Amino acid sequence: MRNPWFAATLLFLPVFAQAQEYGQGWLPEFNHASKQILALAEATPAGKFSWRPAPGIRSISEVYMHIVKGNFMLLTTATGTAPAVYAKLPQDFEKSVTDKPAVIQWLKDSQEAVRAAYPKANMTKQVDFFGRKTTAEAVFLRLLVHSHEHMGQSIAYARMTGVVPPWSK
Repeated sequence: MRNPWFAATLLFLPVFAQAQEYGQGWLPEFNHASKQILALAEATPAGKFSWRPAPGIRSISEVYMHIVKGNFMLLTTATGTAPAVYAKLPQDFEKSVTDKPAVIQWLKDSQEAVRAAYPKANMTKQVDFFGRKTTAEAVFLRLLVHSHEHMGQSIAYARMTGVVPPWSK
């Protein structure tokens, strides 16, 4: 009798073979998620950045700027130092930065700040995280999970607006 799991596994091998980052540690996983988030933002027409699924729900640009906020805020929590570029954002940047080129640049800046800080971070350092003590490593894990969470949201938004994620073409 044939093993159906073996056949199913073979279907997914090309997908896993494409991503050299899979299973290689935190930074390669972050780089993979960052690359996909940027590719999706770049593939989305500028006119769709204001689209939202319902009143009161984040727009496409607001989701991307929320990722930016998460990257900077969680990086600052993990390392104890805010990247200098973070201070250049307006107070209400999640809602006020809506122009596609600006959103993409902020995504790049926040991702690069994380990439630059991660290798130098003291992962065992105790930090305060929403009133609880944890390690910098745990905060970096939250940063990675946050990126993936909102990448999934962005994929759903893209599909709802007729944008095909570039890596699935």
